Amino acid sequence: MRSAGGTGRRSVRAKAPGKVNVSLQVGPLRPDGYHSVASVYLAVSLFEEVTATVRDEPGITVSVSPESTLDVDELEIPLDERNLAVRAAALMAEVSEHPTGVHLEITKRVPVAGGMGGGSADAAATLVACDALWGAGLSREELAHLAAELGADVPFALLGGAAVGLGVGDQLSPALATARLDWVLVPADFGLSTPAVFRELDRLRAEEGVEAEEPIDVEPGILAAVRAGDPRALSHLLLNDLQRPAVSLAPGLRNTLGWGDSHGALASLVSGSGPTVALLAEDAEAAAVLAEALARRGTPAIPVHGPVPGARIVSDTLL
Repeated sequence: MRSAGGTGRRSVRAKAPGKVNVSLQVGPLRPDGYHSVASVYLAVSLFEEVTATVRDEPGITVSVSPESTLDVDELEIPLDERNLAVRAAALMAEVSEHPTGVHLEITKRVPVAGGMGGGSADAAATLVACDALWGAGLSREELAHLAAELGADVPFALLGGAAVGLGVGDQLSPALATARLDWVLVPADFGLSTPAVFRELDRLRAEEGVEAEEPIDVEPGILAAVRAGDPRALSHLLLNDLQRPAVSLAPGLRNTLGWGDSHGALASLVSGSGPTVALLAEDAEAAAVLAEALARRGTPAIPVHGPVPGARIVSDTLL
């Protein structure tokens, strides 16, 4: 790959948010091995950052920043083509006229394998950063098409805000939601494999003789509560079909969910496929009090809010 004219020694930093599935209905196993879903996504203020820097040598390299708030020494983060950010850069290189060698430095803040789309946020931030770095000039719609090739959650990390997701989660309809909702995230010290959680859901349903229906839409009341930023209304409507299989695979999550309820959360649920638990709070002050109470008992807790914007450029620097 040759250096783009005017690219020089540039470095572009972008960030993208993690997400909470406020509602997640899962259909039966399809012949293609996937499940249809109907979900309400909410982007929250816990961001992954990717810094894309031009390299003189061709190819894509990746590292994890020491500024990460996660204990990166204990994380099994692949630093090759298994990393979704590397695949995002490779895909962007294919559609850019003048790609260069690039190094990706990822600052991890979203729990790894935590059900919050951290890897998808890395990919979305990489798409935006490399688009700017290489002057590809792709529209948001074109970036969204590339995002869909990378994974079901990547288009939402690119979009941000709040949205309804259908299909396998990639058919997005933005929701008109600007009012703030406050949460406290309780990350686990382990990860859960998303495919394993879906398999456990199928197993539990088969064991109980449950025939799931194809989800075609989300509960209107959930969208109304999200749009209004009404945590009390929303607290009665939170739904996650993957919570039961996640708890089945990691029974300790039941205690975490109970801690939230006993420490003042309006409601609690496993985020996506878990194991991160999301606790809904009355407001920012209540979230801070809840997080402090959990921290006193030795439970890591992170106050966040949503909706927040999707992937965007933070800085563009000539080195």
